[in-house]
Amino acid sequence: MNPLGLYEPGTSPLHRLGAGWKLLALLVFAIVTFVLSAPVSLVVCVLAAVGGYAVGRIPLRRVWQIGRFLIPLVAIVFALQWWMLDLARAETISLRLLATLAAANLFTLVTRVDDLITSVERALRPFARFGVRPERVGLLVGLTVQAIAALSTIAAQVREAQRARGADRSLPAFAIPFLVRTLRHADDLGEALAARGLGDD
Repeated sequence: MNPLGLYEPGTSPLHRLGAGWKLLALLVFAIVTFVLSAPVSLVVCVLAAVGGYAVGRIPLRRVWQIGRFLIPLVAIVFALQWWMLDLARAETISLRLLATLAAANLFTLVTRVDDLITSVERALRPFARFGVRPERVGLLVGLTVQAIAALSTIAAQVREAQRARGADRSLPAFAIPFLVRTLRHADDLGEALAARGLGDD
């Protein structure tokens, strides 16, 4: 199951690594990224995430596709944070976001969602006696990671549509359809969760 079609088949070390270990590495990376605040340290985190694409042998076309739409998305966040806060905090927030989204996208490129869900369910099975429902947690973890990468996909679709129409590339011209598609995706996701029984008590 990979409804977003983000998985890139391959035989790299990252592809062969267990989904559970990759998820743990992603969580640790995200925590480290949000603990750090110095711009130089955060730039190192960004470079580390980008280096992961080389280790995962991700085709340049996919890297370019992600970067082409991830950077403008982060640029919008940077501009908003600079306007609402200040330059220093805008830099910190934007670099954290860029590093985390780059790592999350890499995770989805080298990990099948089914493998991720199975790994989480297996790890949580001993806690079922305490009321934990491994199948629900596994599905929610998989959907959460995929949702992060979905923002890049939606941004790409909006940019492609703007380019095809020769539309204005201003912030409002991008933000409005981006928000509409994001809300539509959230609505579709809610229906999918209801179909899987996650809305039931």
